[in-house]
Amino acid sequence: MTRELVLGILLEVTRDGEYSHIALRNVLNKYQYLDKKERAFITRVTEGTLEHMIELDYIINQFSKVKVNKMKPVIRNILRSAVYQLKYMDSVPNSAACNEAVKLATKKGFSNLKGFVNGVLRNIERNLETITYPEETNLIEYLHVKYSMPKWILEQWLSKYDRETVETMLADFQKEKPTTIRCNLNQMSKEQLMEGLKSEGVKAEKHPYLPYALMISGYDYLADLKTFQQGAFHVQDISSMLVSHIAEPKEGDVVIDVCAAPGGKALHMAELLQGTGHVEARDLTDYKVNLIQDNIMRSGMNNIEAVRWDATVLDEASVEKADIVIADLPCSGLGVLGKKTDLKYKITEQTQEELVKLQREILSTVKQYVKPGGTLVYSTCTIHEAENMGNVEWFLAESQDFQLVSVKDKLCGELSAGIEDNVVREGCLQLLPGVHKSDGFFIAKFKKVKHG
Repeated sequence: MTRELVLGILLEVTRDGEYSHIALRNVLNKYQYLDKKERAFITRVTEGTLEHMIELDYIINQFSKVKVNKMKPVIRNILRSAVYQLKYMDSVPNSAACNEAVKLATKKGFSNLKGFVNGVLRNIERNLETITYPEETNLIEYLHVKYSMPKWILEQWLSKYDRETVETMLADFQKEKPTTIRCNLNQMSKEQLMEGLKSEGVKAEKHPYLPYALMISGYDYLADLKTFQQGAFHVQDISSMLVSHIAEPKEGDVVIDVCAAPGGKALHMAELLQGTGHVEARDLTDYKVNLIQDNIMRSGMNNIEAVRWDATVLDEASVEKADIVIADLPCSGLGVLGKKTDLKYKITEQTQEELVKLQREILSTVKQYVKPGGTLVYSTCTIHEAENMGNVEWFLAESQDFQLVSVKDKLCGELSAGIEDNVVREGCLQLLPGVHKSDGFFIAKFKKVKHG
């Protein structure tokens, strides 16, 4: 059954265009009754197959007369997931990976192809250790296959960063990492939360970048944890926590988060305000606003509300009303490919260009909400230059009443030391996966110059 569920998810993602984290989450929610081992298998094989898909196709094409792109989607994905098990999962016997793939092909109505599936997989199994990969002299091709990364992304990164940095990022995307959480200090102290998690069988470690951040592992289903249900913590990467931390809200501040779903940064702002002021968490659709609302309810915070609003449309009533505007905008997501494994296959250079236009449209609109003397924090979960520093330079040229403000004093020693090597710039922070203990992320902090 588990392999059939994996196949279903892979088809949803590769054939139907669904996002992998959504498809996987839906299946795990539906089949909560499966034991921890089975759920872990589904997660591992799904994410691993998608993560290594270019490499898996490269291997299959060496042993199959019919190339992967000419195969039926069901057969293609059965082979991919089986080869992933053969190559990357020592816990799965090779015979099981092959036999179960043949059974699954038959079950899905392709009994005429069971000999083909068996033949390809047995051949790969016999020759797995001797498969030849592209030479390192052809760097793009080598990295493309080794790390299953589209060539255009590699070219983009190598034009900005040296080979060592790029390989560090690529390797980090494929590592299994603990989940980062933010303690809700309004509910309990970090020490109390760590004790509560320990009693639930969850391993918790302190994160070095912020005092209220933890890294957890060893749990099965997050929503089953009593500490989660109580609203004692929120799942949030350290990079996203840094947005609110750098924004530095003060007692009584009015905050507008213009693209807030699922609400992590807005809730963090509400917590930092310690029940004072007001946070308005906005997003485009009822679905996203409901997500925010659910998280607000669980948090127990009452100085925050969720509102449906299109960030590209000017809200006249909000002009110069906000002490802080958080603009964590839609982006290419190239900094979070470790979590959203299929995003690298979906995004294109054209999409990137369209996103830059959208980001600029939103920034032009929402900057008007900032009071004189107020703060605008712009952030993305990408490492694409045009969406990050490119937009900062554009914004400063377009907005004479805004200037960058140093963020160095809000950073721990490890991050602030990066100023010297140009990872951090005055008023800006670029985090790189593998180089830093975080997702790939960008933050810029602007101050609106007071009139007169």
